[in-house]
Amino acid sequence: MNDKGNKIKAELQHFCGTEMFFKIPLIGTRFTDGLKYLADKAECFWLITDASVIAKSLSNRSEFITVDFKRLSKKEQFEKQCEAIINYSDGNAQILETHRYNVTDFPLDELRLYFVNDTLMLPSEY
Repeated sequence: MNDKGNKIKAELQHFCGTEMFFKIPLIGTRFTDGLKYLADKAECFWLITDASVIAKSLSNRSEFITVDFKRLSKKEQFEKQCEAIINYSDGNAQILETHRYNVTDFPLDELRLYFVNDTLMLPSEY
């Protein structure tokens, strides 16, 4: 992870709860202060949108969904033919869906988010 990623990761630890919700108009899901900060600093509104759309589509299978972004090692990238994956699970290690990303400029190597009640958030904001 680069310096930008380390700084963002450290700053995300300061978010606890949320004072304001932001809404994605077309799909009606919300996200929190911490994710607004992440989207602004990491320039990753694509992640907020993708995770919201997919988690919302899975909400009929689980009321609580974890969203786990992981940048793959060079060996895993070669094997899986992608740079990163996002696993969507029920929080009990049952993976509901996996999405592959061939290329990403997301500065963090790993990130976990929660999706509950049509709201995407950091674990510390739950």
